[in-house]
Amino acid sequence: MIDTIDQHDTFADLLERLGGIPLDRIVAHPTPGTATEDDVIRFLEKPRKRICELIDGVLVEKAVGFREGVFGSWIGHMIWKFIDAEDMGLVLGSDSPFRLQVGLVRFPDICFISWDRMPGGEMPDVAIGSIVPNLAIEVLSRSNTKAEIELKLDHYFEAGVQAAWVINPKTQTADVYTSRRRVKHFDSTGVIDGGKVLPGFQLSLAELFAVPKRKKRSKK
Repeated sequence: MIDTIDQHDTFADLLERLGGIPLDRIVAHPTPGTATEDDVIRFLEKPRKRICELIDGVLVEKAVGFREGVFGSWIGHMIWKFIDAEDMGLVLGSDSPFRLQVGLVRFPDICFISWDRMPGGEMPDVAIGSIVPNLAIEVLSRSNTKAEIELKLDHYFEAGVQAAWVINPKTQTADVYTSRRRVKHFDSTGVIDGGKVLPGFQLSLAELFAVPKRKKRSKK
């Protein structure tokens, strides 16, 4: 976790603690250090919905992008196809908030939660889930910083996430974490496997990064 913000902090201190993110992603109202989960929900329910993560009383708008949304949707679709036959759990998208700790609400781009992590094996009807995903996936957007993602990985694994994937559309690569310090790098020809979280699942990066391109059809 980052240190709690106090009255002596400057905005430079705050930016550093949040991973050097662009200043325009930090919400000014409510005042940084005073935001709550109610504010997270309020921003989600506005006519102009804003997805804002809560980090020690600070609302940080989630970095998003059109192409990143396409990649995230396709990954979620492929995982759904895989888990559906065995009814393994649920796949959630980028507007699903999770309370990882008190005062810490995160939104993975995609995540998988097994039924055995849900109370009574049922999805709770709550605004912010207190369940920790088995797998959290981040698809990098332009304004994401390396330090920001490192902090988010810290939060995921401290909370009990079993695996995390960081997909980089710019370099067409992926980093697969099975613990906070155990990571495997994949280039554009790589194939990610589901490991212990999704045994038997495979994700081809070549197929993933080809998704935004229109398929050529043979003329009859």
